[in-house]
Amino acid sequence: MEEMDKCNQTTSVQITEFILMGITDLPDLQIPLFFMFFIVYLATVLGNLGLMILTKIDSRLKTPMYFFLRNLAFIDLGYSTAIGPKMLVNFVVEENFISYTECATQLITFVTLIISELFMLSVMAYDRYVAICNPLLYNVIMSERMCCLLVSIPYLYSSFVSLLVVIMIFSSSFWKSNVISHFYCDSLPLLSILCNDAKHIELTILSLCAFNLVFSLLVVLVSYGLILMAILRMKSAEGRRKAFSTCGSHLTVVTVFYGTLFFMYLQPQSKHSFETDKIASIFYTLIIPLLNPLIYSLRNKEVKGALKRVLGNECKCLL
Repeated sequence: MEEMDKCNQTTSVQITEFILMGITDLPDLQIPLFFMFFIVYLATVLGNLGLMILTKIDSRLKTPMYFFLRNLAFIDLGYSTAIGPKMLVNFVVEENFISYTECATQLITFVTLIISELFMLSVMAYDRYVAICNPLLYNVIMSERMCCLLVSIPYLYSSFVSLLVVIMIFSSSFWKSNVISHFYCDSLPLLSILCNDAKHIELTILSLCAFNLVFSLLVVLVSYGLILMAILRMKSAEGRRKAFSTCGSHLTVVTVFYGTLFFMYLQPQSKHSFETDKIASIFYTLIIPLLNPLIYSLRNKEVKGALKRVLGNECKCLL
């Protein structure tokens, strides 16, 4: 009855803004967390932007693999920027307001890019499959047109899904509160403050999440299953080692990213809580975009070589 009264009160007044609760409400942690996440976000921007520039200007990195890597860096930079700055503001203000329009924009941007990352990782797995299992036909199969197509499809599909999710949530005008128990506008926290029955919306969103996770992961598993079979057939130990090394960085990123998302969206309802969601969300919205350029840079000789060449040329110009 009390909840119904809240609904009646809020529906009489059109909600124009929300309040984000943030990561924690403990005053002593606000400033330390601000500086910690500011450093994380700054390193994320520099790392991904640097990787994008490096793969664009270095002539030896003009291959499909680095074209996909550049798009992955763009995606990481995009969704960390959609979340990071607003989250940092939350640490230095008493109440972190976000307008109705800004909330919808943040949600559609985040959902678009997070789904794009899922399928970009699948595309990169397919690229490694073609490179190892069909090396002689690699340049024919992974033509410039095919690469553009493989990148465009995830962006278009994810834009459609995110638009659908935002329309389903924000077309409802029945809000029982304007307080979001999260540090950004995510779909599940928004559903929790809808007055009208949101079970069908939640079911649709969770079904889409499950489909995107399972289908994209299936592409990765099939690709690496075929890669493993091809590697085991290799007679040269050096060839096997080189093949494994080209996949190591991607496998590391896939394991961390999918593991976090499966924990976030596919855990049992009885164990689901917004506090655990916050921890998982911090990891995949801020930490993973920071780790990806580090993983690909530290484990990749070609990227390290390109960085040395660029820095060497800059030093010569200064001299």
